Amino acid sequence: MIFLVVALTVSGLSAMAGQWVEGRVTHVRDVDTIEVSNLPVRLNGVDGPELDERGGQAAKRWMQKLILREPVKCWLTGDKTYDRWVGTCYTSSDADIGALAIQAGQALDCARYSGGKYRQFETQESRRLPQHGYCR
Repeated sequence: MIFLVVALTVSGLSAMAGQWVEGRVTHVRDVDTIEVSNLPVRLNGVDGPELDERGGQAAKRWMQKLILREPVKCWLTGDKTYDRWVGTCYTSSDADIGALAIQAGQALDCARYSGGKYRQFETQESRRLPQHGYCR
């Protein structure tokens, strides 16, 4: 029985690797985690404040205004963190949502996972946010 559960988990993981997911944003957990048609997606390479940290609530509200109930598409890496798939998500006009959040001062580049892809979008405002140790 345990083997069956592990096999299903592994096959489910590989089924999501390198795959596009499209749908409406049904929930915004915080600035770096959204739900696309109820599928949780962690924005790859984006380091946003937690809800109980400085700027966390404001960043969540910013993200809600940007994309809640809007159509998006996400390229999933196949990685998972907690219950969330990891991916890069885009608005209907193909704007990178992570880049928009960082450019708006609501998050930081998480170079460990982005390879520095979002560093150019950081602002004075975003650099005042707390940076998490897992991104260093």
